[in-house]
Amino acid sequence: MAQNFAHGNYSHTQKKARNSGGGPRTPRDRARRTLSQNFLVDSHAVDLVIKAARPHGLILEPGAGEGALTAVLAAVEGVEVVGYEIDPLLAAKLRARTGLKIVKGDFTLVKPPREPFAVVGNIPYSITSKIVEWCLHAPSMTSATLLTQLEYARKRSGDFGRWSLVTVESWPWFHWELLGRIGRESFRPVPAVDSGILRIERRPEPLVEDGRAWRELVELGFTGVGGSLRASLKTRYQGVDGALARAGVARDTVVGYVHPDQWVTVYRELHR
Repeated sequence: MAQNFAHGNYSHTQKKARNSGGGPRTPRDRARRTLSQNFLVDSHAVDLVIKAARPHGLILEPGAGEGALTAVLAAVEGVEVVGYEIDPLLAAKLRARTGLKIVKGDFTLVKPPREPFAVVGNIPYSITSKIVEWCLHAPSMTSATLLTQLEYARKRSGDFGRWSLVTVESWPWFHWELLGRIGRESFRPVPAVDSGILRIERRPEPLVEDGRAWRELVELGFTGVGGSLRASLKTRYQGVDGALARAGVARDTVVGYVHPDQWVTVYRELHR
């Protein structure tokens, strides 16, 4: 059964689209801002995303936009691409230009395929958390390679040296990794921040057997009771000191600094 991993709203702000003419915004300008449209225009950046994605089989692309990724994905041998674009004008243009299957609509409302598939996309910053949540809930998704706001990618992958609840809670089923940085100048309109290539890959086998027990442990740890992971866990579990010691976690460690693999060791020790 798919686990419920994503928490909170991590939508992100965008710089206003540049209007070189200095005149009033057109309907297309307003649409780009409303839909958080920042199109990838750098071929080198496209190559980096494709390399990180290692595409094969069925690929779903949320936010296909003008097709910078779509066309390259479709050219890979053995790949079937289905693009999703909420902007009807862009969807129609891309469909006519490529002849590929481009679905007009909100990707986050789509029912996941039953067959194995991967997700690859330059996704709108404003709905990053919704798309990630959709991916984590899709039972047949093998991986998601997403261009997100760099800060989001760093936070979820532990690149800041800290780990978030979403990452830790999903860790037994998914590995999170930051695979590159894409500068803001690679997009048009130019956004306010750089992007990161975030890859979420499903593990061949889960690291824990009881998803409910895992979530209870992790959610208790992240309550922050007592200011440390040890203090939080001791409100419910026996043998916490020994479990933390075997995981290499100091007694006063704040929860965000505990590596997900250490969490797995703690879980196993407490559920012997």
